[in-house]
Amino acid sequence: MPRFHCPALLATGSELDLPASAARHVQVLRLQPGDAITLFDGGLLPGSPGGEFEATVVHMGRSDVRVRVGTHHAIDREAPRAVHLLAGITANERMDWLVEKATELGVASITPLMAERSVLKLKGERADKKIAHWQAVAISAAEQCGRNRVPLVHPAVDLAGWVRHHGAAAGSDAVGTTAPPQRLLLSLRAGTVSLHTAVTGHGGRAVLFLSGPEGGLSPAEEALAAEHGFAPVTLGPRVLRAETAPLAALAALVLT
Repeated sequence: MPRFHCPALLATGSELDLPASAARHVQVLRLQPGDAITLFDGGLLPGSPGGEFEATVVHMGRSDVRVRVGTHHAIDREAPRAVHLLAGITANERMDWLVEKATELGVASITPLMAERSVLKLKGERADKKIAHWQAVAISAAEQCGRNRVPLVHPAVDLAGWVRHHGAAAGSDAVGTTAPPQRLLLSLRAGTVSLHTAVTGHGGRAVLFLSGPEGGLSPAEEALAAEHGFAPVTLGPRVLRAETAPLAALAALVLT
């Protein structure tokens, strides 16, 4: 059954017009009144019920599609461990691919990092357009893979700006409260422990994984990350491409 992201508070029995992108997709598929589809709001809205809804097309206009929302299904296809990527911005097509595949693998959020060695530099209106584009890539990937939560693509930031906002890693300050994400840094330095070793004993604790662009992070960036609680880890003896490394880490983390 075709799945569409609909960023609105969905409720059984209500009728609504699909957003323009979903409406165009319905028309391309040549769906007709009476045809069934699946809707999900992405889980980013306050008060979102999560899961997904059955829906039926009730009107096909020249540029608008109206649907009636049906039964809600509280289906959660999220990974058992939340992994947040702080990923160095790579060349255009490679960054698109990274966002798409990370969404399919179950990433919780993505923060594009403007690292010293990033080829693509973003600011102003161009940055806003890129973030909107990558968010659309994540939405499309979620529609395809069956996720009902769309990972948030945060505004692009350099590492110094990120640590100014987030500070040093802190532990849980009360018994029974959730620990903050474990901070890990992909590094090629000798003596770095394996990713598996780093997460062993932490159960399903969330992870914030920092990975650089083509050429990796600079020594100054690695030092800054270490000062703010990022533990260096390795994925093995081979050097992976900038768009491959965070995906390999993500796959390992969500499957353990």
